[in-house]
Amino acid sequence: MLVRKANAAMILLAVLFVFIWSTGFIVGKAIVPYADPTLFLLVRVVMAALMFSGIALYVKAQWPARREIPKHLLAGMLLQGLYLSGTYWAIAGGLPPAIMALLGALQPILTAFLAIPVLKEMPTRRIWLGLILGLLGVFLVIEPALAVGGHHGFSAGVLLIALLAIASITVGTVLQKTSISKTDIRVSTALQNAGAVLFTAFFVWILGEHRWEWSPQLWGSLLWAAFVLSGVGTFLLVWIVRRGQAATASSLMFLAPPLAAVEAYFIFDDRLGPIQLVGFAIAIVGVVVCNSRR
Repeated sequence: MLVRKANAAMILLAVLFVFIWSTGFIVGKAIVPYADPTLFLLVRVVMAALMFSGIALYVKAQWPARREIPKHLLAGMLLQGLYLSGTYWAIAGGLPPAIMALLGALQPILTAFLAIPVLKEMPTRRIWLGLILGLLGVFLVIEPALAVGGHHGFSAGVLLIALLAIASITVGTVLQKTSISKTDIRVSTALQNAGAVLFTAFFVWILGEHRWEWSPQLWGSLLWAAFVLSGVGTFLLVWIVRRGQAATASSLMFLAPPLAAVEAYFIFDDRLGPIQLVGFAIAIVGVVVCNSRR
């Protein structure tokens, strides 16, 4: 009975994570008219870092040794700073969001490959099958957007930035299973957000970003991004990765782009056709196959 309850709780938290993570695509589109992306990310991670630092201090959680702190900062720079900034930079540089989403869907497969030498986690044939199904599902969801936006040109440099962003979240995810996993998750999340602060602050300064147009939509997006996306969402991602194989945990990422397409249909009146619904179903099957115990 206790095992069933634990499994049910894990499923509910996984569903919550997928929903929260999918809204990142919506937030990214919503803030475009009002703020420079890296500046927005800076404010977002500052708020999240302060929130988790306050929580960790309030519960008197144990902080890691000084020699471990750089590892947490690096994980945050990769998992949030470089990944989110690189995604926004690539899209701003002309890369269609659909192609960015497709590249992002490679992350679980890359994580599976990287986990083999680093974590000694060898995915089973069932996991590989689930990863392939998930990737196929994401492709079908964004295929109409690829057909419409395929005529837009972008440079090799922009594509390189996008690939760098995917590589960063892959390495950042695998790092969650190394020695930093021994640190209280609230403390680790505070330090990782602090690492993202250092990264985004540097590039806000380098890029000279300053655009911030006050509006209810911008502030609503900021509160959601800081406390729900960077707060609850990243916390759940780290927690899920710590509890299971990196590859199976990352497979949940397959559901974020399809769910974001559904959300965009209701919020922005984006197109949602039969092929996208089929793709969503295939992505769900892929994630279930990855995370099933039999």
